[in-house]
Amino acid sequence: MIQRYSRPEMRAIWTDENKLRIWLQIELLASEALVKEGVVPAADFAKLKTGCEAWLTDLPGLVARQRELEKVLNHDVIGFTTAVAEKINDQASRWFHFGLTSSDVGDTCYAVQMKQSAELLIADVKTARLAIAKRAKEHKFTPCIGRSHGIQAEPTTFGLKLALMYDEFGRALERLERIRDVVAVGKISGAVGTSAHLSPRVETYVCKKLGIQPAPIATQVVQRDIHADFQLTLALVGASIERWAVEFRHLQRTEVLEAEEPFTVGQKGSSAMPHKRNPITWERLTGLARVLRGNALAALENVALWHERDISHSSVERIIFPDSCTLLDYMFGLLTRLMDGLKVYPENMKRNLGLSLGMWNSQTVLLALIRKGLTREDAYALVQRGAMKTWEVKHAGRDDADFLAVLQADPEVAKHFKTGELEKLCSLEFHFKQVNSRFKKLGL
Repeated sequence: MIQRYSRPEMRAIWTDENKLRIWLQIELLASEALVKEGVVPAADFAKLKTGCEAWLTDLPGLVARQRELEKVLNHDVIGFTTAVAEKINDQASRWFHFGLTSSDVGDTCYAVQMKQSAELLIADVKTARLAIAKRAKEHKFTPCIGRSHGIQAEPTTFGLKLALMYDEFGRALERLERIRDVVAVGKISGAVGTSAHLSPRVETYVCKKLGIQPAPIATQVVQRDIHADFQLTLALVGASIERWAVEFRHLQRTEVLEAEEPFTVGQKGSSAMPHKRNPITWERLTGLARVLRGNALAALENVALWHERDISHSSVERIIFPDSCTLLDYMFGLLTRLMDGLKVYPENMKRNLGLSLGMWNSQTVLLALIRKGLTREDAYALVQRGAMKTWEVKHAGRDDADFLAVLQADPEVAKHFKTGELEKLCSLEFHFKQVNSRFKKLGL
């Protein structure tokens, strides 16, 4: 279902039409190399090429004929080679698939498809980072409270929060660029990888023409730790999307409401409660990241095969490759849309900053007292005493609770500070003095 909503370019990579197009390309390149090797006569290769090109102009027809043959043959590659042989309709067809095994075609095709998919996902990350960077710069100095354990800690800015997001997806970009090269590995080395029937020159020729590398060594298949690496990378990138989906879900809670996903005209939030505006898209991203992790686990299970190869991995990969690639592409589309349309509420951030009554200055005062000569234990006791008294005033129902005022009224604290010194320390500006340097490090 998700494949419906991903980009057409990504869906096209994993269609049967594209798969058989690549299979035809691999077979033709192998035959062309065999002409150079003096194995296939040039005249016969011309007939092979004509037959393949006829199918290239009618890929839906090739898919239909291959499926029809597969029903009887119970073998997808033989269905493919038979359909092509029918189109060649000549003795020259004996050279088609000469010396190759099914995985020479299938695994080399996977390498091309994974590389194509990685390139689209790289473009997705770059687009998402542009949207994130725009919002980060917009809110560079928008104050908000930072939280640890879900409890108010010290002030930060919403821009710094988004700058962190930008940085995390920078690592996602690096991971996808790395895996694009890791998976771009094909093999044309025969039934157990010995190159007994085809010169390694054929493998080198085919892979070079496809823009991938030949595996240094293989069995009947390219080893599946490579494919597991690909799936794990997609899952890890998906986990980064989930990390921020969870963050923004928390920020949309009624009690917080510092940011909110777009709520479009005509949208309804609940079948029972007309007032609801739920973070459903962030929740969707959270859930879909779990699917990517599940697919990664399946890929790990595929690593251990019997001897030079069994087929236990094949059925799994027909699902997880297209699903993970189209799914992550879809998730990035959602992420970019959400960041572009994210509603930000600075006034609510200001309100929430006030909920801890200025106690977010506790570490600042603690360190100032240490600098003035107090032991850490004595300084901590003084500051904590002031914080607890502030909470007591608040919980007593009084509206004059204020951490700074409590500290100023405590002679054991006040005696260490000059007039106006505490006020200067207990300010947002104190916490934001390095914001520009952080942005500069990220190139924002």
